[in-house]
Amino acid sequence: MMRETDTAQHPPESGRHVVVVGTQWGDEGKGKVVDWLTDHAQGVVRFQGGHNAGHTLVIKGRKTALQLIPSGIMRDGVACFIGNGVVVDPTHLLGEIERLEAIGVDVRSRLMVSESCPLILPFHVEVDRARESLRESSGSGKIGTTGKGIGPAYEDKVARRALRAQDLKHPDRFARRLREVLEVHNEALRGTLRAQALDFDQVFEHAMKVAPALLPMLGDVGYALHRSHLRGDNLLFEGAQGTLLDIDHGTYPYVTSSNCVAGNAAAGAGVGPQMLHYRLGITKAYTTRVGGGPFPTELPIDVPATVGHHLSTVGQERGTVTGRARRCGWLDAAALKRSIIINGISGLCITKLDVLDGLQEILVCTGYELDGRVIDILPLDADEIVACRPRYERFAGWQQSTAGLTDWDALPANARDYLEYVSDVIGVPIDMVSTGPDREHTIVLRHPFKP
Repeated sequence: MMRETDTAQHPPESGRHVVVVGTQWGDEGKGKVVDWLTDHAQGVVRFQGGHNAGHTLVIKGRKTALQLIPSGIMRDGVACFIGNGVVVDPTHLLGEIERLEAIGVDVRSRLMVSESCPLILPFHVEVDRARESLRESSGSGKIGTTGKGIGPAYEDKVARRALRAQDLKHPDRFARRLREVLEVHNEALRGTLRAQALDFDQVFEHAMKVAPALLPMLGDVGYALHRSHLRGDNLLFEGAQGTLLDIDHGTYPYVTSSNCVAGNAAAGAGVGPQMLHYRLGITKAYTTRVGGGPFPTELPIDVPATVGHHLSTVGQERGTVTGRARRCGWLDAAALKRSIIINGISGLCITKLDVLDGLQEILVCTGYELDGRVIDILPLDADEIVACRPRYERFAGWQQSTAGLTDWDALPANARDYLEYVSDVIGVPIDMVSTGPDREHTIVLRHPFKP
């Protein structure tokens, strides 16, 4: 016989929850959308990645760039959570908190960090950078890592030797485990990576120095989210990077080190999959990519008066974290189909539609030619993707401005035709359209938080 506990059947008043994920190679504009949706949520959760993410928010004309802290922090009174699936650099986290506090944002009383988060420590950064440098010098090709230690930290997690946030509570235990893992990485740094080893005392003393500021924010995030759900709160799960950078499902090996897909919101936050009610996919009206890796619809961005140059300059396409110029190209609906399937997308939000304003013609990739075959979905093998030749549908552009519009009917007819075609090709409704960087520049056709 089942007892009536808080882990029994969810009551009818339990909250509704939305997962926001990128459906391309990241940089789709998730931060702005999460910030807008947070007006209807009581909690926002990061569930994967680290401070290699870059979410830029524009609120009343003021730009704020977040990397590790959930975008919901810019809404007063909203609880923010960093789940166990996130790797945390304590120094960066505290620095980001201080920058937000300097502009009047209350962070520490509203942020909970999972005790189970693996820590990024200085030797992870050194290994990450040394590996990328070695790849470049050997001619094997750079992956395009941000050099922030994300990958090596995840490697330690999988190897079951990671230092986790909870270890900071126990200095003796931390020191013992640090000595063991540092020996592993120093051996690599001194050997094949031909780099400088790190000193144990310096790493340990720095960790103990930042620990007192971090410890008050640690908690059991999964259980806190469960209790929030039972109270009837709405929760927003904020993904980082994009589906095509997913460690399992992306264009391997040119991928990030975590699972960026919607299903990982459950594992990376410590909740059950039944709590993921609606999956919102964020998609640019065109396609961009930072770093190496295949990109079938890529256009040159350095030639003035070309479409690629237009997308790059009008879209201000530079990475939030690295400042690197993003590669730009036409919307790839064949790649988007792959993301729709993997994430079980409920609806799309198309961002940066206004960047296409003024183009005479707009193309959409609907499939590829590969070895004499026609295929309608992105292949799984990166070498095959490189060999793909995109097949395009062409649409007349529009000369009117869409910037800042908030009504679907106010969009130019050609813009509506373009969006409706994309929706038909991928088989998923477009529920939102972003027409500018500010949180108010949004068209809503179906609200994710309203069943």
